[in-house]
Amino acid sequence: MSRNGHKRSLRSRRTILAIAAALTGFGGIAVIAVNASAGSGSRAFDNNQSADATVVCPDVGNRLRDVPTRAQSDVNRALGELDTQVATAYQKLTSGAVDQQALISDLQQQRQGTIDRIANAIGPASTKRSGLGALSQCTIRQAAGNNGQNAIRNAKGGAGNAPVPPNAGLSAADFVDITTVAPNVPQRRKTPGASTGTFTSECGHNQNGHLNPDNVIVAPGVSNGAHHMHDYVGNVSTDAFSVNSSLAAAGTTCVNQDQSTYYWPVTRLLGSGNERDAGAPGGGQDLNVGSILEPADVTLTFTGSPVGKVTAMPRFMRIITGDAKAFTSGPADANASWSCTGFENRQLTDKYPLCPQNSDVVRTFNFQSCWDGRNIDSANHRTHVDFALPNGACPRGLAAIPELEMRLVYDVPGGALFAVDSFPEQLHKPVTDHGDFINVMTDGLMNKAVRCINSGQKC
Repeated sequence: MSRNGHKRSLRSRRTILAIAAALTGFGGIAVIAVNASAGSGSRAFDNNQSADATVVCPDVGNRLRDVPTRAQSDVNRALGELDTQVATAYQKLTSGAVDQQALISDLQQQRQGTIDRIANAIGPASTKRSGLGALSQCTIRQAAGNNGQNAIRNAKGGAGNAPVPPNAGLSAADFVDITTVAPNVPQRRKTPGASTGTFTSECGHNQNGHLNPDNVIVAPGVSNGAHHMHDYVGNVSTDAFSVNSSLAAAGTTCVNQDQSTYYWPVTRLLGSGNERDAGAPGGGQDLNVGSILEPADVTLTFTGSPVGKVTAMPRFMRIITGDAKAFTSGPADANASWSCTGFENRQLTDKYPLCPQNSDVVRTFNFQSCWDGRNIDSANHRTHVDFALPNGACPRGLAAIPELEMRLVYDVPGGALFAVDSFPEQLHKPVTDHGDFINVMTDGLMNKAVRCINSGQKC
């Protein structure tokens, strides 16, 4: 938003109208600039804050390498506090007049105290190696290209104009017509020794409404550790307080009795009215609003290595693909993959796709398929696994395991716009999309999967 609050330059208005016209020509979708006001259900803005700004802080959890077992619960709680501190600061930034310098100063002071507790818990050697002492610093950054005051015009559905919340952080620049994207998926070449089989778990598409804002991998024991809502299939018990024994004792939605946990941020229809979590943590309290769109289909497929056989992954292994904080932390760990049915040789990492008639939105999560052979998890939940090299081989010292692909299909009604849930300061950007997996297959079921994959069967 400009410094004078509501006025825009003539050039800016022309640009927005051009974008709206272009999008209206594609599937009847337009993103139109409107003024936010308390009367329209949006928050009023003033000169001291902007929906185009966000709070940027280093991701402490991603820097951790060695956390002693005795310190894990204390560290997990502290990491959850850091996320809450940033989310609260961002909400203050967008909710009304605020002294930005004072806001950042207070946030940094809170973070320093929490980081000191983490350092004391894990010990001086780990603290020095991870460089925790320098991670309390934060800034306010303008999110270039964002216009927090948008409305959706859904011409096909006849819904009229519906306001997107001014703190949604999205604009027309976050969406692209998939038909304008060039094919960009390389073909994977396989050697004669490749493991060409597949193993599929049929677990439904969350018809039972298993939703919560927890993240048992990144923030175990912390309620609302994700600050956004997750969809779950597979294990029916998963929440922040799940442990290996409770997961192993729980039922599953998978027809082959795979008790694994598969989860991802929900997708919401923008401007579609309130969901039942409008006043709840992970929902409206964390600026995630709009009706939750249930996937029309979820496919969970394990595949092999293009250069050799795979080995079984251990029970209770945790793997995360993508980065929920990629918008502020950078794309190094981002692994978002967006497309449309009929166009899946065209994948998007930092845009949401606008699909043509008779084509549905597709989200695809490809998980790391190389394992260190020892650990089921790591302090930052990344260093125990890795992606294969471009030639399909694992990096030196890592063993190939079945590669999980989670493919989600959404029938987006009437060409409406949509976005994933996110941490508030991540502004619902598509680059922040991510998937999570805990392997709870019995050893027998995992061994069956490996046999199928290595022998070229489709199971």
